[in-house]
Amino acid sequence: MRILVLGAGLVGVSSAWYLGEDGHEVTVVDRQPGVALETSFANGGQISTSHAEPWANPAAPWKILQWLGREDSPLLWRLRADPAQFAWGLRFLRECLPARARANTVAILRLALYSRALLKELRPALALDYDQQERGILHFYTDAAEFAHAIPQAELMRQYGCDRVLKTAADCVAIEPALANSTAPVVGGTYTVDDESGDARMFAGALARRAAERGAKFVFDTSVAALLREGDRIAGVRLGNGRTLDADAYVVALGSYSPLLLRPLGILLPVYPAKGYSATYALDDGSVAPSVSLTDDGYKVVFSRLGDRLRVAGTAEFTGYDTSLNEVRCQALVRRTAAIFPGLSHRGEIQFWAGLRPATPGNVPLIGATGLSNLYVNAGHGTLGWTMACGTGKLLADIVGGHEPAIDPEPYSV
Repeated sequence: MRILVLGAGLVGVSSAWYLGEDGHEVTVVDRQPGVALETSFANGGQISTSHAEPWANPAAPWKILQWLGREDSPLLWRLRADPAQFAWGLRFLRECLPARARANTVAILRLALYSRALLKELRPALALDYDQQERGILHFYTDAAEFAHAIPQAELMRQYGCDRVLKTAADCVAIEPALANSTAPVVGGTYTVDDESGDARMFAGALARRAAERGAKFVFDTSVAALLREGDRIAGVRLGNGRTLDADAYVVALGSYSPLLLRPLGILLPVYPAKGYSATYALDDGSVAPSVSLTDDGYKVVFSRLGDRLRVAGTAEFTGYDTSLNEVRCQALVRRTAAIFPGLSHRGEIQFWAGLRPATPGNVPLIGATGLSNLYVNAGHGTLGWTMACGTGKLLADIVGGHEPAIDPEPYSV
């Protein structure tokens, strides 16, 4: 089939790759001048199956209430006159119920493990290089209550195949010696040795080049204005320049903007943008910085070494489609980095970035067919787009091609 993939971020590029490998003629359209220049541009860099617990969990409502009014809080909810935000918030509260949170954790974990396995196959097969490191991910805790909360979560993940192992404070420092001088003493942690890290934008660029070598076409600097419906199918895509493109099938992989394109068709995706921030340090040669990818669970911040750079990313701000930088939240990342790594030194200015994570209320992405016969969706990956990219691309390609997927697609159905 001729397939149009709308969106050239991690998820769109991965979808295009696996669709092309299944024999389809693929064209990818994006409004940016290249791949992975929005949501995937400067994210936390983690392939993190160990981060499968969704934001929506039984402890979340109380934490959010505690954080209200704090401009530097890990999760900041800005109330807006926005029905979509209100509806999403109500669904979020429902997903905090224990049974829902557990089911969502399992669904996220299964897809993340599948995706990680595919990435490990793809990297050597295509000789992909993206500042990757296979040194695991260490979740560390500087608060005893947060560490206590992590213990049953780690046990649940081990039951479903994620080897998230409890570690003492001394173990954590042995795994990552740069934690030894933290001004906020580490009380314990969990370590997942098979998790990875790497530059998501570099990966997307490398995979897009391999896809292009095998026949995929990329159309950049071209926005998508509307999907043109005829009966129970899509007849074409109207572009921002007035042109129309047609195909046999269409995949919407526009991240946070996916629901805006689909809403006129009566398809209401429960996806809302959660603005995340990152700070990238160019490290000095003598800088005391981590080499193992880390997650500071209490502050919702991750640290990933990308060559001679350190990427610090995290927090979530629900403020609609605003991508402007909030200086208070940027400096919160800097302060936490300085507290954990007081010996860190860097060259030049810190590079700050903010991007919109496409979040569903339960953090489970939406992958597969819609009510229209030739329209598919791959969106809603929240903070785990990099972790799930390969898995969602392959799952989507199997659904489009009518193949039996390697994992049950039902939890992700649109």
